[in-house]
Amino acid sequence: MTVKKYFTAYTFFNLLFLLHFQNGIAQTANKPGTIFEYLAREEAVKMTLEADMTTLLASRQVDEYYPALLTLADGKSFQVKIKPKGKYRRKVAEVPPLKIKFTKKSLQAEGLDTLNEVRLVLPCYDNILGDELIIREYLTYRMFEKLTGASVRARLVKLTLRDTHVEKSRKVMYAILLEDNEETAARLNGVLVEQYGLPVDSTILYQTALVAMFEYMIGNTDWDISMMRNVRLIRSAESGKILVIPYDFDFSGFVSAPYASPASESGLLTVRDRFLMANGIDRDALRRATQILKSAKPDLYAICRSKLISRDSSLELMGYLDTFFDQITETDDVPVRMRVPLSE
Repeated sequence: MTVKKYFTAYTFFNLLFLLHFQNGIAQTANKPGTIFEYLAREEAVKMTLEADMTTLLASRQVDEYYPALLTLADGKSFQVKIKPKGKYRRKVAEVPPLKIKFTKKSLQAEGLDTLNEVRLVLPCYDNILGDELIIREYLTYRMFEKLTGASVRARLVKLTLRDTHVEKSRKVMYAILLEDNEETAARLNGVLVEQYGLPVDSTILYQTALVAMFEYMIGNTDWDISMMRNVRLIRSAESGKILVIPYDFDFSGFVSAPYASPASESGLLTVRDRFLMANGIDRDALRRATQILKSAKPDLYAICRSKLISRDSSLELMGYLDTFFDQITETDDVPVRMRVPLSE
């Protein structure tokens, strides 16, 4: 592909994004930074979270906040509240995903925006595999964020977790810091929408097509617009259309978590295989999304070559993406289903 063609294909989607959201970007540029941006100034920044985790984990199904102390690498501390989040991981993870809530007063004291919640996704397993899986999921977030600013921002942190209920309790792990729903909506100058059965034609089509093709690329069937499963829906203030933004990628073939399984309606036997979930999405929009992914291939592979994982793991991730790019190179049509060889 020539440099000119690469530039045209790769910038097309971001141009459309800017046309829809340039007013919101201009407005947020003049606002103070958020606590998410403050915490995630560097990749793999260190922080410590102290709380009565024993009590929290014993009541993980209860929607209740617990007091906690968050201390950053520079020694700065915030008195916060935390509560369990998620559905599947809330049930099976050793420590479920957490919502962290700051006081608005403490944020104002730091000159920050009063958006006062962030999310923290922790490993399902307290071992090396747990860290590997959380890093793979983090890289998935970064790949989609590379494609478009209409994404959930994610940053990796090196977390020390202290259970104040147990003397000398201390666990160190990688975790994903996610911006909260409200912050995503505010950044994109939109409002959150909670509506089951949302028709595809009420969404911003080029974004929806990109989401569908990206989920196909990473081998993920654990998402659904009409059921609001693992997508954030944001109504654009400019167009009135709905922006679809994906999150939670642990059931993808790219991450390959041992507990992951494909959606029953897909007919797949393993998450390493692929099934395109694109009912109601225009084929031309899907073809355009496929071209965007083709153009972004070098950047996506660069993310896979992260220093956070071993060379063998990087090669495995790129090998899995190879099966997607080889398929879309062989045909000009939009793929529907793919069986990935076991050797991959």
